[in-house]
Amino acid sequence: MQMLRFALIGGLVALSYLLLYLGFLALDLSRGWANTLAFGLAICLQYAGQAGFTFRKRLLDNVQMARFGAMVGLGFVTSALITGWLAPSLALPDWAAALMVTVVLPVQNYIVMSAWVFAGHKVGGTPL
Repeated sequence: MQMLRFALIGGLVALSYLLLYLGFLALDLSRGWANTLAFGLAICLQYAGQAGFTFRKRLLDNVQMARFGAMVGLGFVTSALITGWLAPSLALPDWAAALMVTVVLPVQNYIVMSAWVFAGHKVGGTPL
């Protein structure tokens, strides 16, 4: 059940990013600003959804938030290695590199969230 909740939040976050990015572009923001704002808001939504809904944890936990931030950084490094080193080394097209990232990152994130970011005892009551 937890993995299903994880996938649901992940899908909603991806859709939110897409809609936010396109919305910011429609407001005449530059691509850089549109991406930055959409990504930042999507990450906040991801944290809230995964902490509160998927893993049933309190949202206001500084250690947990720092771990989540480190996980996001690890995801960036992983995506950079796939798109900047692995795919070019294997002479893969850009679409294949992007596909690899979209498959590898959710698996990596689920493992890291389960084993480290949100590990520990469950919090009773409201996840705030």
